[in-house]
Amino acid sequence: MTGIVIQDGQILLLDQDTDGPRSWSLPGGKVENGETLAEALVREMREETGIDVEVDRLLYLCDHTREHVAHITFEAHQIGGELGAITESPDTRQIRQVAFVPLDDLPDLGFSETFTALCRRGFPGAGSYMGPKSAIGL
Repeated sequence: MTGIVIQDGQILLLDQDTDGPRSWSLPGGKVENGETLAEALVREMREETGIDVEVDRLLYLCDHTREHVAHITFEAHQIGGELGAITESPDTRQIRQVAFVPLDDLPDLGFSETFTALCRRGFPGAGSYMGPKSAIGL
């Protein structure tokens, strides 16, 4: 599960080792036993970025077939916390940097034009099943 926070034309990203070609990624993680999806996202965003968020609408649900999991992404907005005040966790890959990155810089960071366009357009069709992650350019 991941969260997308976009404010003032910038998106919240993490610079960390990933399984793919990009080092920058969306913050998020796994749901722990007893958590709702919203509770898990609030916790993960706090641990990985230092900010407190309120969960808004479901943006998309897609298949992550390589790991055989459903990938769920919510829109969220910052309500507090301190950007970069991250909590180290044994299940989290080392985070080198947390930043709000201009949407125009997404392609230079390895994000597809498809994903960049969805961010710019506010995710038309939000709440939809999008098929494989490749359908949203991830």
